[in-house]
Amino acid sequence: MEVVRLRKVSKRYGRREILADVDLQLNAGELLALVGANGSGKSTVLRLMVGLARPSAGSVQRNADVVSYVPDVFTSHDRLSASAYLRHMGRIRGLSTRTARDRSLELLDRLALSGGAETPMRKLSKGNAQKVALAQALLDPPQLLVLDEPWAGLDATAHSTLRELLTETAEQGAAVAFTEHSAEVVRSTATRVCELDHGKLTSLRRETALTELHLIPAADIDWDHHPDVLEVRRTGAGVTVLLPTGRHDAALLTALNHGWSVVSVRRVKSE
Repeated sequence: MEVVRLRKVSKRYGRREILADVDLQLNAGELLALVGANGSGKSTVLRLMVGLARPSAGSVQRNADVVSYVPDVFTSHDRLSASAYLRHMGRIRGLSTRTARDRSLELLDRLALSGGAETPMRKLSKGNAQKVALAQALLDPPQLLVLDEPWAGLDATAHSTLRELLTETAEQGAAVAFTEHSAEVVRSTATRVCELDHGKLTSLRRETALTELHLIPAADIDWDHHPDVLEVRRTGAGVTVLLPTGRHDAALLTALNHGWSVVSVRRVKSE
């Protein structure tokens, strides 16, 4: 099902043209990554998707009742705690106080908010404020979820959790769009990639280079929660770990430092 459609969209700020004749369709269940240099128009496309900006020409159509947005800069509230802020946002969205509380605590626990849910917002670091921003976007399951550089400032554990949350959201039928500079994050998360270059949009062929490590265990390593690991398979005495190519060196070092034996390192591809 089509959730968002941009048709021949152009956007100008004064004499400066940010976007030119952009055509983009985003369907339910998709994870779209928008890539491109700073100033290429990525954030503008996201704001157009959710209705925070209007096109100078062309049209934007949305087929979503619940739309969630995470900006690149999240301004935290001075007086409220993280949990109080999320309960308030949940109530605004029509959730009961109990549902908003339970859902916010679940999300903050998964994202491992430093200091706990009662931490005052004014005391949160940039990374922890980002976790609250992500939680507010997921309180009420969205049909359209749009995120501007959502991994910025997050710790390694939260990187993996965010990827899981976005994947789960798409699997529940939402359309998800995000911007990101890291090629590894894009390859391991997106189902489709589009590039913006001087206001022009191009669809990229998604070909993910992955590395498969076959290992013999020694001391315990929690590969399931390793931030770069995409898949873990256990067969007999061995463990096979799948990671984005370029991130496997750190995993190899972890394995060797824990006394594991490396049987093979093999590069594979995933479309």
